[in-house]
Amino acid sequence: MSRHRGASSIPWKLVHYAHGKAMSQRVIPLDEPSSTLETRSDSTVPAALTRPRSMNTDSWELPEELRQIQDTVARFMSAEVKPAEDKLPHDAYELPADELDRLQRKARDIGLWCVRSPEEYGGAGLSLLGQAVVAEEAAKCRMGAYVPACGAFGADPPNAIWLGTKDQIERFGVPGIRQGKKIYFAISEASGGADPARSIRARAVRKGDKYLLNGSKMWITGAKGADWGIVFARTGEQGDRGGITAFIVKGNPEGMSLKPIPVIRSYAPYEITFKDVEVPVEDRLGDEGQGFAICETWLIEGRIPYAAGTLGVAQAALQIAIDWAKERETFRSKLADKQAIQWMVADSEMELRAARLLTWQAAWIADLGRGDLKIASSIAKVTATETAGRVVDRAIQILGGLGVSQELPLERWYRELRIKRIGEGPSEVHRMVLARHLLGSSR
Repeated sequence: MSRHRGASSIPWKLVHYAHGKAMSQRVIPLDEPSSTLETRSDSTVPAALTRPRSMNTDSWELPEELRQIQDTVARFMSAEVKPAEDKLPHDAYELPADELDRLQRKARDIGLWCVRSPEEYGGAGLSLLGQAVVAEEAAKCRMGAYVPACGAFGADPPNAIWLGTKDQIERFGVPGIRQGKKIYFAISEASGGADPARSIRARAVRKGDKYLLNGSKMWITGAKGADWGIVFARTGEQGDRGGITAFIVKGNPEGMSLKPIPVIRSYAPYEITFKDVEVPVEDRLGDEGQGFAICETWLIEGRIPYAAGTLGVAQAALQIAIDWAKERETFRSKLADKQAIQWMVADSEMELRAARLLTWQAAWIADLGRGDLKIASSIAKVTATETAGRVVDRAIQILGGLGVSQELPLERWYRELRIKRIGEGPSEVHRMVLARHLLGSSR
């Protein structure tokens, strides 16, 4: 799999779009045609972009180039995404096709496309720290908890596809980036999801040049309409993590059926059932028995932007509460003058800053290639998701009845963030992983 580049390795158009200083000495307006965006005429990337002076490994200062990206995404969200989303119903989770196409074309033009995918295949190729920065800002819209930037930046293929063969990358990975459509990743089953080594019951049996896939998967987001997905099934003994294999399943083949699972968010996941679904041997991802390792690659790295996105939602909720507290008057004074409200706001800000630094630290560990990323990403995931839930809860309390109305996104965020403490591994499992690391693996 292509490793992430340095934290500051970002597309040139993105740098120039953010501040317009490098060549044009001005900020390029969001509505200016992409032809006015300046690009480099040579292929040499200056040393300042590959490893800037600001990238001090002993400091937690965000590199200047990532601050530029942060500003770019924030302005794009304010000027482009929010006006488009404001026209939609409260629980909408997709833009009209023509509106989405317009935003995606603008995002592509400035280099904000499939930010988690390698640049060599058409993505932005951001480091994990860069992905975390984008994820936080892109989540600051009503549907942002599960559809960042309302889909404007495209949906990255699962990073596990880059572990595949050259043929698989060309047939699935590259088109996945080009289209930017959601691709599903099917691990969980009715028997459980947090312990795939033991809970996976779906089975794939090889018959000549193909496998026959049988079983079912639960809670699979994005399954409907996906061009392909990665499905994990057992090819070895039950309970053996070395007996799990990954398969690329194309489209909606004969024997595959989908059933939506109503949940507390409007964006429903699906149950997928496989009955003698044929999967060619060439669509097996990795060797037999490598599925668990492939699964971990996706999960461990994915928890970092997952955590960052929840912080973006929570920061937006806190800002709503702050604005309300400054204006709302009760018992002859502003809410902002009351100690109870002040402490709720202060606690929220402190917790968000701490969770953000833990998330950035996990990304930093990955980008530098040192430290225990599995532990760091677990810490970030638990801290961020639980912090975000508390912050949104406080915001609702500050706004009172208005907080639970559909006039504001708070009640929607409250419902959706509740799921975040379960998805990508429940908090209790991550605490168990950390405890075993500290106390010994036998516990």
